[in-house]
Amino acid sequence: MTTVSTDDQAIFERRESAARSYCRSFPAIFEKAQGAHLYASDGTKYIDFLTGCSSLNYGHNDPDMKAALFDYVAGDGVAHGLDMHTSAKARFLGAFERIVLRPRNMDHRVMFMGPTGANAVEAALKLARKITRRTNVIAFTNGFHGVTLGALAATGNGYHRGGAGLPLSGVTRMPFENALGKSVDTADLLNRMLAEPSSGIEPPAAIILETVQGEGGLNAASQQWMRRIARIAREHGALLIVDDIQAGCGRTGTFFSFEEMGIEPDIITMAKSLSGFGLPLAALLVKPQYDVFGPAEHNGTFRGNNHAFVTATVALEKFWADPGFQESLRGRAAYLKSRLEEIAEHLPAARLKGRGMMLGVDVGSGKLAGEICARAFREGLVIETSGAHDEVVKVLAPLTIDEETFARGLDILESAFAEVVQSIQIAAE
Repeated sequence: MTTVSTDDQAIFERRESAARSYCRSFPAIFEKAQGAHLYASDGTKYIDFLTGCSSLNYGHNDPDMKAALFDYVAGDGVAHGLDMHTSAKARFLGAFERIVLRPRNMDHRVMFMGPTGANAVEAALKLARKITRRTNVIAFTNGFHGVTLGALAATGNGYHRGGAGLPLSGVTRMPFENALGKSVDTADLLNRMLAEPSSGIEPPAAIILETVQGEGGLNAASQQWMRRIARIAREHGALLIVDDIQAGCGRTGTFFSFEEMGIEPDIITMAKSLSGFGLPLAALLVKPQYDVFGPAEHNGTFRGNNHAFVTATVALEKFWADPGFQESLRGRAAYLKSRLEEIAEHLPAARLKGRGMMLGVDVGSGKLAGEICARAFREGLVIETSGAHDEVVKVLAPLTIDEETFARGLDILESAFAEVVQSIQIAAE
């Protein structure tokens, strides 16, 4: 029998699919995680500014969530129950209703499906088409909604779309806010195209968008633009779907990314940090009048993860029941913005993008951003890029990160920026 050491990188090259991605940027074997830190098997300690692409908004292995999960498992709590009633689900729904929905005057129903964000998007698109009896969906440039075929049709990224292997249909792409420059009113363009009977655009079942495009380069929609899109959806008989999979659960400063925009989405997709612990859990929030799927019309063997219900309940009660938590997010976001403004000064053309704790620096080049992230990783910081050309260095630090660790991580990032700029200057001489 052959034994493989946890330090043996060869096993991944030998047996893991070429579809692996993040490990190519971070060539370490991670063994332990706590708070804002990852620990490699060789003992190297890293600060985590990736956090599972915003799946770990409360950091790694929160002690209260972990204790609740231990107790649940030790007590033989139901691990898998399809979509049957369980005590874990009841506690989660009760907490979600009490802490999230009622204070925001939301009467949305909660639907569980397969535990991925892409599955939530698939369910949302199917539901909108069923409700309206229309097939077309309006999506936006640089939007990212998943890579299963229905979600991929709404995703703009050409690389991912190229993996489909067949035509992707049922979606009309329109430019996001400022996608054509600040002088072009893209909301007005959308409205004109939908109002014009000879535009060639079929009446849409839904308009789907992210308020901050996580993978698309941290393009942040303004309150005014979002309100106009919501009005356009109503006027043209389309449902408004907000994809809050990455931008939700506090990443932009409020539980939902649209809370301060004065809009009421008909459907909201959630996943990533909904479980609080990094466990798979996805949900669709649907206004009651649109809750029209028949039993199991959209389903999944793992719809509703009971272990995730346990940790998600703790996340809500520990953080979102406390008004001070949201206030702390404002302070961290302000600090992050000020530090990134200083870091951006190292490159004359660099600019900040995003909102809240979903901020980054656009350096104008994927090669440059990649080199910055690679240098940061060598110094102990896990951070990635986003954008159509991977040109944005994107900070997704835990929302709960302590001040010292936050400052240290940003110090490493600033050093990486300075080193790359210096190397460019030397090469130009």
